[in-house]
Amino acid sequence: MAGDHENTPRDAAGDDHDIFDGAGSVEDSEPTTRPRRKRRGLRIAIVTVVTLALVSIAAVAGYVAFLNWRVSNNVTHAELLPLPDSPIRGEDSEVTPTTPPERAEEAGDALNILVVGSDSRNVDAERGRSDVMVLMHISNDRDRVDLVHFPRDYFVEIPGSNNKNKLNAAYSFGGTPLLVQTLQPLVGVPIDHVVITDFESFKSLTDAVGGVEVNVAEASPDFAEGTQRMDGETALKFVRERYALSQGDISRGQRQQAFIKALMLQVLTRETFTNPARLADVVDAGTQNLTVDDGFAVGDMRDLGWSMRNVRGGDINFVTAPWSGIGSDDYAGSIVIPHEAQLEVLREHLRSDTMADYTDDVSPKQGFG
Repeated sequence: MAGDHENTPRDAAGDDHDIFDGAGSVEDSEPTTRPRRKRRGLRIAIVTVVTLALVSIAAVAGYVAFLNWRVSNNVTHAELLPLPDSPIRGEDSEVTPTTPPERAEEAGDALNILVVGSDSRNVDAERGRSDVMVLMHISNDRDRVDLVHFPRDYFVEIPGSNNKNKLNAAYSFGGTPLLVQTLQPLVGVPIDHVVITDFESFKSLTDAVGGVEVNVAEASPDFAEGTQRMDGETALKFVRERYALSQGDISRGQRQQAFIKALMLQVLTRETFTNPARLADVVDAGTQNLTVDDGFAVGDMRDLGWSMRNVRGGDINFVTAPWSGIGSDDYAGSIVIPHEAQLEVLREHLRSDTMADYTDDVSPKQGFG
């Protein structure tokens, strides 16, 4: 009857059977059940793949969150940059912070980070004098790093002092804010961030990456010329030596640069980034003794490190602030005399982010000028 026909489930052509209700004969159900079982199997496979992907993403996200937590707990933030309304203590008078040099348009997003190495990173305690002062210039494209070493005895005008003095005296008198105020006119670019580390961090980070291969350009007791593998303790001894070197503090600065390059290259290897346990150890060791300025957020540090992941040995370059010789001053004692004309050339290349074209043919390559 018509009513019975309307209430009868459709056959394979109508495709209205529910594969779960058992309706219809075997002949009716076979053509529809098999492809639907295939589709059901496909759905299960897709759900399984998606679930595994989500678990993997959650694991990665959890690991990244763990690293962020560890860094956040290790890194100390402090007021290391000059603040417009905060006078800086100088040797003879307070210093009113001046406006940083303008960033040239052609420099894009090039960054300038001042790295200060000292026996103590405690900015509230007696600072002493910094042993390492390096301006790290990171190119706009994040494919080149120039490390400009400033000798500790570089003879400069220090704001708030009645006498010219060694550059590292600025750190002793007024901490990194005064050091930044002293350096910015010399380099002609704004110093975006400041990082203070102590020598223990050099040692622990070296051990965390399994040691580093350092090029020893000049032999000294315990260090033969050539490539030498160093653990943390050995590296510490290597970068502190200066009296046995031909150009004293200048040579020591070059050793520090060679070590920093070796360490950076070891940290930025694929083996580090693809080994979660090793990466965690490196991140922990590299941030345990680190103090950075208040504006250098952990997220910024992470993003900067990731943007520089393709940097290789040939992309890291060393520069010593230009100098003309070693001298003596009645007030400061032994000093390194800046080469003013060459310093202006360095300033221009930093300003325009063209350090690839910078050369220094005037600073003494041997002896003391």
